[in-house]
Amino acid sequence: MSSGIEIRDDRARGTIEARAGGEVVGQIVYFTLDAPESALVPVHTEVVPAHEGEGIAGSLARELYAMAAREGVAVAPLCPYVVKWAERHPDEAPVASGELVSAALDKVKSDPAAW
Repeated sequence: MSSGIEIRDDRARGTIEARAGGEVVGQIVYFTLDAPESALVPVHTEVVPAHEGEGIAGSLARELYAMAAREGVAVAPLCPYVVKWAERHPDEAPVASGELVSAALDKVKSDPAAW
C-alpha cells in the first residue's frame, strides 16, 4: 500500500475510510448487526481509480477484520471483494456462520438502504 495512507473507522457513517492528503481514496461501507450475534456486515468496497492497484482495498478489508477481532464481533461479508479477500486470508478472516450471513441478507432485504 502506498505510504501516507491513513485508515480509520467512521462508525456513525458505517464506513472504514482510506485517506491520503485529507481525501478519501477508498472505503468499505458496512452496517452492524445485533442478532443472531454482533457483527460487522461489509456491503461495498470502493477505491478511487487513481489509487487502484495500490493495495488499499486489501488494507481496508484487513482493518475491518482486525477491528471486528478487537471488538469481539464477527464479520458477515456480503461485499464480493471482502468475500474473496477473506477466502484468500483464512488466518485473518474467520468464516461467519451460515445463520449470521442469512441474518445479514434478511436485513438487506428488509432495509434496502443498508445495501
